[in-house]
Amino acid sequence: MGCIIQLSDVHFGAENKAAVAAATAYCQAEQPDLVLITGDITQQGYRREFEAAAGWLSELPDPVFVIVGNHDVPYWSLADRVFHPWQMFEQTTGHPAHDHEFVGDGFMVRGVTTARGWQARPNWSKGVIDLEQTQRAAQALKASDPSTLRILACHHPLVEMIGAPMTGEVKRGPEAAQIFAEARVDLIMTGHVHVPFALPIGVGITGCHAVGCGTLSERERGFPPSFNVVTWDDANITVTAMGWVGSGFEPMRTWHLERRRS
Repeated sequence: MGCIIQLSDVHFGAENKAAVAAATAYCQAEQPDLVLITGDITQQGYRREFEAAAGWLSELPDPVFVIVGNHDVPYWSLADRVFHPWQMFEQTTGHPAHDHEFVGDGFMVRGVTTARGWQARPNWSKGVIDLEQTQRAAQALKASDPSTLRILACHHPLVEMIGAPMTGEVKRGPEAAQIFAEARVDLIMTGHVHVPFALPIGVGITGCHAVGCGTLSERERGFPPSFNVVTWDDANITVTAMGWVGSGFEPMRTWHLERRRS
């Protein structure tokens, strides 16, 4: 049995302070095998926001795995967005923006960057995935022991989720999802849309599931602040969305997913 707590879209600068404190206390009490944070730790990429996020990360129980989101760029500095989009993220968090990897007891997580400092389209908040980075991540995950729970972490959902309040519109997302499915990845864990979900990825070999996490910010989109608790054994994966009720977190939705056969 293993346990990962997935947090996402904290948006320091617009965080729900009470929810963040309660989620932190929950992680400290549970001591999961990994705290996974799927992007948007800041609201506008200001240094003060990154410093607040770094202070929060230091309060979480080790190990912690953090990837970048589209808000984790210096929003108001065009030069930095173009030439050094992830410099402050890497300096303050100590986590790499690219090719991030963690191997735990019976599971492996690989990070892929879907956010960009700028793009050749009007909405820079949307996602882009590089297929070379995708192939590197897929090959690393596929090389793990067949019994390993294989997890790909990125900020934007690679394929659109029906009923989600916003879209990621990830360029080359469906192609990347196909590659990960063929590599027998179990979970593609994401943030961005601020609502939790757990659904079959719908491409390639069955057994690959998309798991989305809610927000711990005040930027709610029809669902209260939340985070995911992911547990597994040899046959099943359980995803529980823990929702904020004003004084703490309670289970709000649970999904039971069948693990791929090794």
